[in-house]
Amino acid sequence: MRRLFANKWFIIALVALFLVALIIFGAIPNSPLNKVLTPLRAVANPVQGGIKTVGTKIDDYWAAISDGVAIRKQNVELSEEIARLQHEVSKNEEAILRYEELKDAFHIKDTFSDYDIFGSSVLSREADEWFSVIRINVGKDDGLELTGNNSYAVVDTQSNLIGRVIETNNSDSKVLPLLHEGFTVNGKVNEVNGAVIIISGDASLKRKGLCLVTGIDDSVVLEVGDEIVTSGDGGLFPQGIPIGTIESVDDSDPLNIKATLKPYAKIDDLKDVFIMVPYEKEEEDSETETTESTVADEQG
Repeated sequence: MRRLFANKWFIIALVALFLVALIIFGAIPNSPLNKVLTPLRAVANPVQGGIKTVGTKIDDYWAAISDGVAIRKQNVELSEEIARLQHEVSKNEEAILRYEELKDAFHIKDTFSDYDIFGSSVLSREADEWFSVIRINVGKDDGLELTGNNSYAVVDTQSNLIGRVIETNNSDSKVLPLLHEGFTVNGKVNEVNGAVIIISGDASLKRKGLCLVTGIDDSVVLEVGDEIVTSGDGGLFPQGIPIGTIESVDDSDPLNIKATLKPYAKIDDLKDVFIMVPYEKEEEDSETETTESTVADEQG
C-alpha cells in the first residue's frame, strides 16, 4: 500500500478523480457542497474554459483539414468536368462547321439538276507521293459503279472540282485528283465565249499546288486572275464546274503558250466530297419510245 501511494502518478490520478467527484456532486441543485466548492470553481472554471478552447481549436483544425481535402477533391472533379465540357464544345464547334459545309453542298444539286449526287467521306490518301489517289467510302454497294471507259466528276462542298473517279470497289472508290500528272480536263475562261484551254496535272507543279494550262491559242489573251471552269467538252465533266484561277502566264513562245492554275479546292484538307453521276433518263425514255413504236407498228 505504501508503494502504491508512493507512486506520484497514482496520487495525481486519485486527486483528479476526487476533484471530479466533488464537481459532479456540487452540480446537484441545493447540494451542501456548493458553498464548499465555490472557491474551487473559481480556479477550475478558467482551467475548464482553457481546455474547452483548446478542444474547440483542435476540432476547428481537423475540420479545416477535412474541408481542405474535400475542396481538393471537388477541384479535381470540377477540373475533369471542365475538361469534358471543353471537349464537348470543341466537338460541337467542329460539328457546326461540318454542318455548314454540308449545307452548302445542297447547292450542287440545285446547280446540276441532271446529275445524281453521291456524298462521301475521304478515307485515306496514298502515301507514296503528294496528292496521289484518294480513297472514299462510297462504292458499288452504294450504287456507284463504273462501266466501260466512263468516269464521274468529283467536287467539294463548294462545287469546286476535285478530280474524277477511276475505280469502284464494293465498299469504296478511288479518285484521281486534278493535281495528279495523270489528270486532264477541258476548261474555259468563265465568261461569254471564253477561251477553251486544257488543264492537267504536272509532276513539277503539284508540290506547289498548281496545275499546268496548255492548248492556249495564240489569239487568246489569258490574264492572271481569270477564273476557269469546266467547258463540258468531252462529256466527262458537266459544264460550269469551278476549277480555279490563272496564277501565271508564259507567252514567250507564241507557238507554245503555257500558264499555271491555282485550284479552288483545298485537296490536302478534304473531309467530304461529292460524286456527280449523270441521269440516264433520256436514254431510258428513248428506249421506251422505240419499244412502244415497234409494238405499235407490229399491231398496225
